Amino acid sequence: MVDVTVFGAGIFGLSVAWSCARKGASVRVIDPNGVGAGASGGLVGALAPHVPENWNPTKQLQFESLRMAEDMWAEVAHISGQDPGYARLGRLQPILDQGALELARAREETAKALWQGRFTWQVIEIDRFAPYAPSPTGYLIHDSLSARLHPRQATQALAAALTALGVEITADGPSQGAEVWATGADGLAELSEALGAEIGNGVKGQAALLAHDARDLPQLFVDGLHIIPHGDGTTAIGSTSEREYSDPSATDGQLDALIAKARRLCPPLADTPVIERWAGLRPRARSRAPMLGPHPTRPGAFIANGGFKIGFGMAPKIGALMADLILEGTDAIPPEFRPEASLPKTTSNDALRR
Repeated sequence: MVDVTVFGAGIFGLSVAWSCARKGASVRVIDPNGVGAGASGGLVGALAPHVPENWNPTKQLQFESLRMAEDMWAEVAHISGQDPGYARLGRLQPILDQGALELARAREETAKALWQGRFTWQVIEIDRFAPYAPSPTGYLIHDSLSARLHPRQATQALAAALTALGVEITADGPSQGAEVWATGADGLAELSEALGAEIGNGVKGQAALLAHDARDLPQLFVDGLHIIPHGDGTTAIGSTSEREYSDPSATDGQLDALIAKARRLCPPLADTPVIERWAGLRPRARSRAPMLGPHPTRPGAFIANGGFKIGFGMAPKIGALMADLILEGTDAIPPEFRPEASLPKTTSNDALRR
């Protein structure tokens, strides 16, 4: 007998399955497209925090999740025997002018309190990072909380760990026990159609993988661009955010421009070949925060959707929150993350009463 059936084998679905299985539940994961077939099969894998100021429940939950990630992925690697590509090497951000330098130094102090003294946000001289992260002021922000993983390696390792724990991952099968719907952009489209209002949508992202080995360096964030050195000797860059598109899986000139920008901002990438181009839809809920809790249109079921750009970073904590709710009835989900936060006021009450 299965206690929990999870629909969707992306990072949210697999993380909910992981937390439920670690609590002793019998779990089945169903996804006709296979593990990491959607946005979770991308290239970038930046696990990076919001700035340490103007604290709110979203930032707190993300902080807790990033803090949990190291232990979770170490356990996944141990059980599965596979490398998820996780490493907490921090992040560099060039400081562009004097105003930004003063703001960055102020954030050093807020980080000490908000990050509980466990991680740092520091202004450093460019020093040994000069070729990799040029900065017009000669200074960089370096935070020690940011980490990276390889999305495809991570989802495959997590699936292998789940299988080792006795979780069935299948393309089809009966639903038993509590249902969890973690079906990404398709799930948000289905929900929008059922409620007659836009609850969320898929935002297209494009990214690229380059043959550049910088595996021991921190990730770089500059001018809205993520540059992520992976442990396998590749470097990922991304990503675009496209609300309008004709083909969600096709790459085009927007990615060409992104690659050119990365090569300009990070000189070591100037002559490195592109070994893969990727495009896909990332699920973005109407509230911009993930939707967690009772499913708005499926009585008795649950939803975990809307990871958008921070799905991997939020996944450890979201898996734990959902497992507590599903298995123990303990509801610690902040209001900002509940489904009703993404429902229009005219539909939310009626929908949640169904």
